[in-house]
Amino acid sequence: MSQDTKRLLAILTAQPVVPVVAVGSAAEGVSLARALVAGGIGSIEVTLRTPAAIEAIRAIKAEVPEMVCGAGTILTPRQFAEAEKAGAEFIVSPGATVEILDAARGSDVPLLPGSATPSEMMAMLQEGYEILKFFPAEQIGGAALLKSIAPVIPQIKFCPTGGISMKNVKDYLGLPNVLCVGGSWLAPKDKVAAGDWAAITALAEEASGLTADR
Repeated sequence: MSQDTKRLLAILTAQPVVPVVAVGSAAEGVSLARALVAGGIGSIEVTLRTPAAIEAIRAIKAEVPEMVCGAGTILTPRQFAEAEKAGAEFIVSPGATVEILDAARGSDVPLLPGSATPSEMMAMLQEGYEILKFFPAEQIGGAALLKSIAPVIPQIKFCPTGGISMKNVKDYLGLPNVLCVGGSWLAPKDKVAAGDWAAITALAEEASGLTADR
């Protein structure tokens, strides 16, 4: 089964920035999701970097139904299955393995796999994947590398993630092969820890107002 590009396009083009977050509890995840929705952000990637991630995805799905909740940092088929069972509406992995691709073939939940090199991008294209995560974006060449890739592999569109902030986000959003970016700056650890949801809503409002200048 090839990638469900239609569903991913709907999710990734709904806002210019998809927050990439790690949460300490389900309650924290719900409060964070509500703050982001209030600021105009409709999709979130909850990374499986904390023990609370799966429960947080389940809670966000139940209590903030207007938020499209995905699961990130998926490294194994077991994690894929756990995230799917919790209700994740899309799955994000930092790279791609045979096992992860096999898990995606057996699932209705669309996969956004990571890639970092032209060879990886070509391999994913052969597997039927036309929308990829570009990771870690800034560390491997950033917007300049994506710009050089655009005329060479024009079939692929990207969600760059890693080292992106308000300082450089427009460099990415201005590229023809970028759908949106993944950003952790919408949920600063200190603001989340302090429960400063108004500050996070303000960051979300700023991010949701970004436009691509192509």
